[in-house]
Amino acid sequence: MYAIIAENGRQYKVEEGQVFQIDLRDDVGAGDSVTFSKVLLIGGGEKPIVGVPVVEGASVTAEVVAQELGDKIYIQKFRRRKNYRRRTGHRQMYTRVKITKISV
Repeated sequence: MYAIIAENGRQYKVEEGQVFQIDLRDDVGAGDSVTFSKVLLIGGGEKPIVGVPVVEGASVTAEVVAQELGDKIYIQKFRRRKNYRRRTGHRQMYTRVKITKISV
């Protein structure tokens, strides 16, 4: 069974036991439980359940594994023949979660 959930403007296809990362959520810590109530679709059975726009009464429960830094992204600015070069970096914070239950 799988579900498509919406979180912070992004959509994720999740299955039970799957570990993935979402944008940082400051309100939870490692070991806490998170419930996603915006379930757009539930599939994997005989017939998929499609929400208009969300499936009523459906939710996805996940456990927070860790809050961690992502990979470093480099930003470079360059103007030719002007001796102008700038290089900066950024590391985004993420919350890693593990899906524990998909309920209809």
